[in-house]
Amino acid sequence: MAQLTDIRKVLISDSLDPCTRQILQAQGIEVQEKQNLSPQQLIAEIQDYDGLIVRSATKVTAEVLAAGKRLKLIGRAGTGVDNVDVDAATRKGVIVMNTPSGNSISAAELTCAMILCLSRQVPQAAASMKAGKWDRKKFMGAELYGKTLGILGLGRIGKEVATRMQSFNMKTIGYDPIIPPEVTATFGVQQYSLEEIWPMCDYITVHTPLLPSTTGLLNDESFAKCRRGVQVINCARGGIIDEGALLRALESGQCGGAGLDVFTEEPPQDRALVNHPNVISCPHLGASTREAQNRCGEDIAQQIVDLVKGKALVGAVNAPALTSAFAPETKPWIKLGEILGTLIRTSAPLKTPEIAVITLGEGLRQAGNYLSAAVTVGLLSGVAQQDINLVNAGLYAKEAGLKVTAHHKDEAPGLCPVECRIHLSVAGTSHSAVGTVHGRTPVLLELHGATFRQPVPLAAHLLGFKTEGARDLPGIFGALEKAGVQLESYNTSSSIGDKEWSMLGVSSPLKSLEVLSPHTVSAFQMSI
Repeated sequence: MAQLTDIRKVLISDSLDPCTRQILQAQGIEVQEKQNLSPQQLIAEIQDYDGLIVRSATKVTAEVLAAGKRLKLIGRAGTGVDNVDVDAATRKGVIVMNTPSGNSISAAELTCAMILCLSRQVPQAAASMKAGKWDRKKFMGAELYGKTLGILGLGRIGKEVATRMQSFNMKTIGYDPIIPPEVTATFGVQQYSLEEIWPMCDYITVHTPLLPSTTGLLNDESFAKCRRGVQVINCARGGIIDEGALLRALESGQCGGAGLDVFTEEPPQDRALVNHPNVISCPHLGASTREAQNRCGEDIAQQIVDLVKGKALVGAVNAPALTSAFAPETKPWIKLGEILGTLIRTSAPLKTPEIAVITLGEGLRQAGNYLSAAVTVGLLSGVAQQDINLVNAGLYAKEAGLKVTAHHKDEAPGLCPVECRIHLSVAGTSHSAVGTVHGRTPVLLELHGATFRQPVPLAAHLLGFKTEGARDLPGIFGALEKAGVQLESYNTSSSIGDKEWSMLGVSSPLKSLEVLSPHTVSAFQMSI
């Protein structure tokens, strides 16, 4: 985890408020601002940076990520991350974070302005006046009072649009596959299915991310189901409304008007929609307010500073389960999880791909997600060909056929109320490891069913071995001395039958464990 927070040099490749640079530099982070880079220039430039901050212009492709050998973080100063290859970033173990609330108000206000302008044809009337005309009869509008507004996507922006347009006495209905209807009911939006919504609306506005499921959400088929003359607004992402279908609906009169701030291609080369008399268009201005730019720049910079300081991980879109993993109190537990995973991997052959992470104690009630990731890092590090961290551990575990599950128990026999433990077990075997944290030091309590008489501090270089019958300690210590390795600590377990486990703290790793073969049943070593 320390590697993820080691961010020393950041590139800002899009225009951002000066506060972004100032906040980062105040924390000792080196910042370079280079805008309008071509894809080839960005690939050449990114090699020397730990972090990259973008708005919507820069495209963070798999090629860019591959070139960023030091990259640990992509910061998107805004909401959507469709200009970032999130899958490639996750595979590389790069955190992708955004500022989901930074431009919500500005985007919502622009949407409301579009609805008002469509209802009264304000831009067209203003253009007519500038042309020297006085066409009062041509620009007959309609009141919003009593009309129905359909909101597709009821997150932060959709909610802000709803509450504002309700002040015009509009009826607000909507659709969202994630947010429960009882939640949207608290801000005055009743949910319906899409099939129910189409014929109910006078206006439809979209506020979803651009996903395969939302691409072309409004198309020829859905326009045909709408009220004739329905007016549509897209201040979210180009492509949510099928532009070809929209043009056909405008030309037939099925759609009475459109307010578009975003396009599939930006700037649009095909000007048919922009030039249509019933279309109001803007050059992607949703977040283009001084307040939004300041807020997004400030938010993304502060989120990076908090990450570097180990305070918190906020806004992560590809590692939401790790949000609480970066709090200071969790770091020793994450370290313990990684070490226990490594212990299992190095001390026992993993013939079964199923590992259970059992957390014990109230303090670890919400820790299952990030501890599972931490254990997976330990299990796969040194085995997988890629660098494994908390971001990509789940992905590579799935590809390796490794199943890591988390379970929690508030109480366990013999566990005092304030004590917490991690119990790792391999399904169908006796292989297990149990550890806890003393102060901020991870310690080992049990290994493969054997309980250590004293907790074993998990630090520096450790040498573990299992003996059967009488232990040949003189032979073991002699082999270490002959190899030039000094003994620094010694812990032994209770006996299981005639077998015992021992854990030695040593000055350096052995070049080969073969020197212990005459004296032990099995042995392993690890450096922490």
